[in-house]
Amino acid sequence: MTAIDRLLERNHELGEVVPGDRSSPRPSLNVAILTCMDARIRVFELFGLLQGESHVLRNAGGVVTDDMVRSLALSQRKLGTREVLIVQHTDCGLNAVTEDDFKDELEEASGLRPTWAVEAFRDVEASVRQSVERVRRNPFLPHTDNVRGFVYDVHTGRLTEVR
Repeated sequence: MTAIDRLLERNHELGEVVPGDRSSPRPSLNVAILTCMDARIRVFELFGLLQGESHVLRNAGGVVTDDMVRSLALSQRKLGTREVLIVQHTDCGLNAVTEDDFKDELEEASGLRPTWAVEAFRDVEASVRQSVERVRRNPFLPHTDNVRGFVYDVHTGRLTEVR
């Protein structure tokens, strides 16, 4: 059985008993959470979220990239979010790569060099600060006053605000 088959089986077993309001695409808490794709970050459990309360955006590193700005712009301008919560974490896989080495690896394997930034970082707090500033300074986002960034410790479950 493949992983996809297992997930589909779990979905079938779950049935229609998912708590939360599914009546609107507009999140009831008017917040967008941007975090890493790391499987150890269980966003709904971490914040006690129910369906329908928040937009959850994920990418490698939980960094604010052009595609995240695209999603945030839609979230704010068309779906009513007013706050942005950025969560990066300890022990991130992006700490183990460098921009040039990873691009070299991809170019060697494919014959093409990526045009996009890897966004690798060594200092997670500095990366959170940079992502917060990217949101605050972005001209496409009308709601940039309430943007906060945190580091999630994957070993203790603690959230620490980055100032």
